[in-house]
Amino acid sequence: MSVRKLGMVASRILQLLFIGLVIAAVCLDLDLPLRWIVLPLVLAFAVVTVANRWGGAPDSPRVARDPVEVAPPVTGRWSARNSPADRTPSHGIHAHGQTYAIDVVAEPAPGQRPAFHWLWPLARRPQDFPAFGAPVLAVADATVVKAADGQRDHLSRTSLPGLLYLLLVEGSVRELTGTGRILGNHVVLDLGDGTYAAYAHLRRGSLTVREGDRVRAGQPIARCGNSGNSTEPHLHFQLMDAPDPDAARGIPFTWRGIGVPRNGETFEAPAATPALG
Repeated sequence: MSVRKLGMVASRILQLLFIGLVIAAVCLDLDLPLRWIVLPLVLAFAVVTVANRWGGAPDSPRVARDPVEVAPPVTGRWSARNSPADRTPSHGIHAHGQTYAIDVVAEPAPGQRPAFHWLWPLARRPQDFPAFGAPVLAVADATVVKAADGQRDHLSRTSLPGLLYLLLVEGSVRELTGTGRILGNHVVLDLGDGTYAAYAHLRRGSLTVREGDRVRAGQPIARCGNSGNSTEPHLHFQLMDAPDPDAARGIPFTWRGIGVPRNGETFEAPAATPALG
């Protein structure tokens, strides 16, 4: 286990200890000194800082990498969100190997994707979104090194109350309980040459591959879902330099024939045909 991975695990344990002490102090009326309650939180920050320094900061790659060209992971008409073409880190943090990650939502035709509403409806079924159930494709010939299924596809968080709940409550709980709860159902492929592709928020029960399987470029490996830390059905895609997001650094990518679409940009991904042989 890498130094940074150990640091992440230790930090989560310390944060859970902090929450436990707060609950004990409030609910059990324990007379705990404030310094003892806050100490685990301070230690959690210190552990992550030291682990990143010793293990290599996540925003300083081991070797500078040019963008890796791969096939698109979807087919049809989609639009980009949180794109590395607009900023890096694209999702605001380097953690979990997502410096150059991108989110894509299906846009088959104007008006088919439900819009964000300030108050009502509070949430929508995942089936109301055109991305839900869309095929997700292998971006290259690869080996499956991680295939996690079983998490539910929850309701959307496409209202202001729903978004606040995700940011203030659900997201924090998922962060404390591990990267797998953030990614939801996910697949990691080993593309070779120290490059790994991660697909997150997949539909429960849709994975067609298992760990150890070999896949060909363009092969369907799962379907788009709304599991994990997700506001609506979409695909989160990233390249990284290790199979474990907690220990990985992001690698820039470019999609063959498309490039890297900017935020809000709509693109058409052609139907892929797996290579024969």
